[in-house]
Amino acid sequence: MLDHVSIGVRDTDASKRFYDAALKPLGYTCLSQSPGSLGYGAEAVSLWVNEAQRPVSADGESGLHFCFAAPTRSSVDAFHAAALRAGGSDNGAPGLRASYGENYYAAFVVDPDGYRIEAYCGAAG
Repeated sequence: MLDHVSIGVRDTDASKRFYDAALKPLGYTCLSQSPGSLGYGAEAVSLWVNEAQRPVSADGESGLHFCFAAPTRSSVDAFHAAALRAGGSDNGAPGLRASYGENYYAAFVVDPDGYRIEAYCGAAG
């Protein structure tokens, strides 16, 4: 349904370090870069990260989060570890979420600007 999502950040250099590390295990890379703008995806840009004068304020109670498809459970684990090493904070360790579905394996982090992001794999085992 969605072609892409754009988020505003305070510092694209810091965001690049974070998103390069966090998204690499999922198979996503920075496909587009210009001053103040980064575009991430696999074959086409699906996530734009743009420097903004007034990024959306972090609000853990807003319900807003972005979920990235992960090819394997081990890539979810790697996403979580890389995101934490790159300045993110833990918002849910990798593991099964039985209340979401039988094979719902996910991890949750918060990026340096307060955006809540998730990596999810629905494959069994």
